[in-house]
Amino acid sequence: MKLYFHPQSRSTRIRWILEELGIPYELAPVDLLKGEQKEPAYLKVHPMGQLPAIEDSGCPLFESAAIIMQLADKYPEKGLAPAVGTQERGEYYQWILFAMTEAEPPLITIVQNTRFLSEADRSPAAVDRATKRFKAVAAVLEERMKGRDFIVGNKFSAADVVLGGVLFFASRVGQLGDDTPTLKATLERLMARPAAKKGYGG
Repeated sequence: MKLYFHPQSRSTRIRWILEELGIPYELAPVDLLKGEQKEPAYLKVHPMGQLPAIEDSGCPLFESAAIIMQLADKYPEKGLAPAVGTQERGEYYQWILFAMTEAEPPLITIVQNTRFLSEADRSPAAVDRATKRFKAVAAVLEERMKGRDFIVGNKFSAADVVLGGVLFFASRVGQLGDDTPTLKATLERLMARPAAKKGYGG
């Protein structure tokens, strides 16, 4: 198992789940600042030149949520995904997709228009719209996590890795505040896991 990795990217989520699974893997550093993700060799792994990506027995796979779900399914004995066909499996898909399609896009808009784009290309209006959108999405997650340790069922799953990754991103761009105490506590609890510490800082 090879993980193409840069510490300030979604590849940290993949390292987290690999650590949770306890399987051997190789880190293949990709320096985004030097543009290594656009080199021809890497474009054969990820045609868009983005992270994360893995190679499993020589077969490439990209998109962080897809990788996380695939790894959880490949090692069912680790118990990181509910059984196929159960209600919990449906909720597992639901919350993973909710995190990726509803929660993360406004955060990307915010960070692009406050950090990455040139001053001339930034849009305060886009930031305002994205901030309002994230607050609406965060309110749904805040309600879901009240009285819960995990997003699905009563045990840790790959869905918590996806949620934790998005909440970590939200925290880094200042979008978890006094109105999201449950999400802040959820993030703190998830990031205290040894595998998460390894993924994000080890």
